[in-house]
Amino acid sequence: MSWFEALIYGLVQGLTEFLPVSSSAHIRLTAVLAGWQDPGAAFTAVLQLGTELGILIYFRRDIWNIASAWARSLVSKEARGELNARLGWLVLLGSIPIGVLGVLLKDAIEGPFRDLRLIAASFIVLGIALGVADRIASQAEAGGRHRAGRPRKGIEELGVRDGLVFGAWQALALIPGMSRSGVTMTGGLYLGYSRAATARYSFLLAIPAVFASGLYEVGSIGEEAAHVSWPMTIFATVISFVVGYAVIAWFMKWISTRTFAPFVWYRIIGGIVILALVWGGVVDPMEGADFGKGE
Repeated sequence: MSWFEALIYGLVQGLTEFLPVSSSAHIRLTAVLAGWQDPGAAFTAVLQLGTELGILIYFRRDIWNIASAWARSLVSKEARGELNARLGWLVLLGSIPIGVLGVLLKDAIEGPFRDLRLIAASFIVLGIALGVADRIASQAEAGGRHRAGRPRKGIEELGVRDGLVFGAWQALALIPGMSRSGVTMTGGLYLGYSRAATARYSFLLAIPAVFASGLYEVGSIGEEAAHVSWPMTIFATVISFVVGYAVIAWFMKWISTRTFAPFVWYRIIGGIVILALVWGGVVDPMEGADFGKGE
């Protein structure tokens, strides 16, 4: 991997991590389109630590309040009734599905799941699901009510059942192309939560999963894909942090007044284009994924 490749990967990661378009799929597609060797799942997982640091800084007040309230709840019964303490427990609870499945499916994530056909299908399926959920939310906001006859829910209404459902949706992000933010926000909209609530909880829920995955894969840098070195990985991670921080600030403002429609069409059209390229023989579905080999 060259310094230029690392720069591009960092930019792509920062630009796509918080949008419902799948950063891991875009890292994979960048390698294919540029004719580079796939950097692998380990590099992608470590790269995400940079964008997740952006989350920690952007939501620093929320995270501090949640962490401190959660810590107090360990020793104080009264503190357990606080919203922030409850959110802390729900974030941990919701992280269990992706944690367990991430370990069990590690070999598939690093191999078969990087098939371009699966990525394309994920683009299309989640694009349609997000589009339907977004339309339901838009109709609810226009009328002030959702399909069950109640106002859209805020994050303060999150309970154990919904926390686990959010976690189950997040686990789908193990498939490149699904998008961690995309699946959790889609799930949240179907559960009746507002766009702002689903986005906020989606980003908070990602913190334990992303850091656990990144730290778990640290030892695999240079092993899974021999052409990936630590200097390039660190450089790409720094770039992803800087760009990602700017993107999350923009995205949080965007969803307060806009719908997810542009991302829905991007996913569907992108998935169709990828399938056309594969079926047309332009690219191989496992293009560049010859891990363990040098350049």
